[in-house]
Amino acid sequence: MNPCDSRAEYESRMHRVLAYIDQHLDKPLDLATLAEVAHFSSFHFHRLFAAWMGETLGDYLRRRRIEVAAIKLLAQPRVKILHIALSVGFGSAEAFSRAFRIRFGCSPSAWREQQTSQRHAKSNFGQINSKQSQALPTPLAEHSISSNIHQEMIMQVILVDRKPATVAYLRHLGSYGASVARFWQESYVPWAAMNKLGADHARYGIAHDNPDVTDAAQCRYDAGAEVPPDFVLTGGALKQTIPGGKYAVLRFKGTAAHIGEAWASLLRDWLPSSGLQLDARPCFEYYPQGAAFDEETGYFECELCLPVTSL
Repeated sequence: MNPCDSRAEYESRMHRVLAYIDQHLDKPLDLATLAEVAHFSSFHFHRLFAAWMGETLGDYLRRRRIEVAAIKLLAQPRVKILHIALSVGFGSAEAFSRAFRIRFGCSPSAWREQQTSQRHAKSNFGQINSKQSQALPTPLAEHSISSNIHQEMIMQVILVDRKPATVAYLRHLGSYGASVARFWQESYVPWAAMNKLGADHARYGIAHDNPDVTDAAQCRYDAGAEVPPDFVLTGGALKQTIPGGKYAVLRFKGTAAHIGEAWASLLRDWLPSSGLQLDARPCFEYYPQGAAFDEETGYFECELCLPVTSL
């Protein structure tokens, strides 16, 4: 195996472990189990994981449990803190509160209250701005979706049952927004052209972390295209399966500067009133065949897909 193939194999195994962790946060995640998922010796896996991720396995598990819990505290404001603690693998509310305070500097209940207050402030600001944006000429008003997205949210979100999809992808590690837009243009587009994955292939942007609770340097984002299961990988790409099931879908039109607020509003404004909750599947952007994109302005269209299940 040449060095490039060897590195891709390591990366594929580590990505598989990270996905397994996110899908099983409510269960015990011991070293032996995760080493088996990665197909590495349990004797060496802890050291390999720390070298690859820049943090120990224990620190990573603790961080992901706290970050996912923080997202649930915001998206499910009526769910008891103990229930959220148990859903991410903590044995008690006390243990969860201690770990949460170390990470965020306050208790889970105080953090929830703070975020709720900020949510109301942003919603009120959006209602004021939406009145102002009505007087703006296009295309400026067309790109001001962050100001009126809250008002239109309930009408725009639909529930869709999606089938599983195989995606060949490249991973971006770092902040979202403009850097992700550059990643699409500078990394994904040349790779897709080399592999003849043009506009006739649906594309996916998969956000594995929420930048509101995860440090920007640790945010993971995959840019990829839907491919047959037997697609031959080249150019450092990897494959994953996007799970099927029920998703809440918001059709987005705007630029990279606005998509973060669209995601935040979907979680902050729509989900808490929907009677639904997040599950362990990843959130993603779906770009169907022929989705609009203006290279000059950066304006594009996609569907924001939020995995949901009954509350």
